[in-house]
Amino acid sequence: MTSTEQSSIGIRQVTDLHANWSEQGDGEPGKFSFQLILDDGAEEALIRPSAEAAKVLIVEFLAGKSFYWDTQREVLLLRGLK
Repeated sequence: MTSTEQSSIGIRQVTDLHANWSEQGDGEPGKFSFQLILDDGAEEALIRPSAEAAKVLIVEFLAGKSFYWDTQREVLLLRGLK
């Protein structure tokens, strides 16, 4: 597959997920981020949800069967939720 073909792929499967929390200073709320590894490392995406949205995403990640990332619209697609 050429790099042009890879860059034109609009939907990629999330094959791994890394969660991160970083401190923002004394008395300040921290920030969450999720690094989405797409198609076994072919591409990566980073999302930075609010604390409330991060809670919902964690529940969805635990309940879902598979996940996909729309690289053009930057939308997370969830499949097989219990």
